[in-house]
Amino acid sequence: MRYPSPGKHKDLASFRAHLRSVAPELDVDEVVEGASGPLGTPFELGGRRVGNRFAIHPMEGWDGTPEGLPSEHTRRRWRHFGASGAKLIWGGEAFAVQADGRANPGQLFLNPGADVAGALASLRAELVAAHRAAGGSTDDLLIGLQLTHSGRFARPAGEPEPRIAYHDPALDAKLGIDPGLALVSDGELESIGASFVRAAELAARAGFDFVDVKCCHGYLMHELLGARSRPGAYGGSFANRTRFLRRVIAAIRAACPSLEVGVRVSIADVCPFEKDAETGVGRPLALALPYRHGFGIDAADPLAFDWAEPRLLLDLLCEQGIRLVNVSLGSPYCSPHLQRPAAYPPSDGYAPPEDPLASVARHLRAVRACKAHAPGLVLVGSGYTYLQEWLAHVAQHELRAGHVDFVGLGRMVLAHPQFPRDVLAGRPLARKKLCRTFSDCTTGPRNGMLSGCFPLDPYYRALPEGERVRAIRGAFARGDAR
Repeated sequence: MRYPSPGKHKDLASFRAHLRSVAPELDVDEVVEGASGPLGTPFELGGRRVGNRFAIHPMEGWDGTPEGLPSEHTRRRWRHFGASGAKLIWGGEAFAVQADGRANPGQLFLNPGADVAGALASLRAELVAAHRAAGGSTDDLLIGLQLTHSGRFARPAGEPEPRIAYHDPALDAKLGIDPGLALVSDGELESIGASFVRAAELAARAGFDFVDVKCCHGYLMHELLGARSRPGAYGGSFANRTRFLRRVIAAIRAACPSLEVGVRVSIADVCPFEKDAETGVGRPLALALPYRHGFGIDAADPLAFDWAEPRLLLDLLCEQGIRLVNVSLGSPYCSPHLQRPAAYPPSDGYAPPEDPLASVARHLRAVRACKAHAPGLVLVGSGYTYLQEWLAHVAQHELRAGHVDFVGLGRMVLAHPQFPRDVLAGRPLARKKLCRTFSDCTTGPRNGMLSGCFPLDPYYRALPEGERVRAIRGAFARGDAR
């Protein structure tokens, strides 16, 4: 560890000093007010009451059946989401709209040969039942399903089968993509768009309140936003690069008028990173400037954001009648230190090139910028888990100031699913359950296994995969994997 993690600070004053040394404009609330404070304040959304300000991000477990149906591992995770006490369940799971759009063989997907609608309905019902059993009202619970096509990062049978929107020579080289690989055609894109609509219809039948059209983390919908070099109707101009997103939103609205549509978006990115062979620390790929790939990247300085097009995208979402927007940054495959701030890298990763708290600050600044530009959007923030003991203090401050509407949690509820409920009840934190960002939940999938909190959840620790993950982590820590 090159930087002091939040958990090393013995009191709030010490953590606050660290936070403000990294980002002077950020701050904390000294007292977390629980259910009576900003975190417990209900939110009115289109005539629906959402009971508090905690949201659960979509988290795949890489643990579905070969038919694309949920396993018991999947169901347990969804029950935990329900029992968490959070009132906004953002997608629950990344659900692939086609078999070839899966990021892994264990991803749930739209399989015409299986009763996927029934399986999703039962998943949702188990989440709702767990929420009720934990003492929560279900009248103010809002549940969505995230719809995705993995595009460049598709691995439906375990090995890469990329479907790319354009060629980025640096990223192609990093990922081993043939420079001669054909782009996904305009006709194929329109077929994939129809699959998004079929998946949304399935979600509506299964009882979901909204669908998330996934536009983040380098997957197909997001990659199209940066497709400046792509010819034809879906590349080049900003209007062309957003055409697929606009068409999918409109088609879902036409087919499912009662279904809300949200968008999780990587609102800005940086250039791809790699591990330095000598130090193990992340460094940007060597690039020819200007770097004209990706979305929200400063072409002259690809380590910085350029907010011109992200602002245009926010305006477009408002014009499309979208209200729910989940704001993320970067990609887990290209810039994981930004997308998922962590003290420890996964087995295929690199040590953070900056204090992870600085990466958290980038997330907080990004959602602040979005709220300032488009105050009518309902924004879910990301990047909070790394804050550990001090998460609620920072989250409450951001909510109180009106910088964000919901606090999104991912890895934290894998390790400690009761975290939102404990915070709202004013109970002392269960420090031994707090996610310490060991990244084992990523190391597992990167080595062909399911995902889960192997260090802190006895359920995953006792699985055969738990021993394998520990062995891989040990080898990585010794430098055997460098």
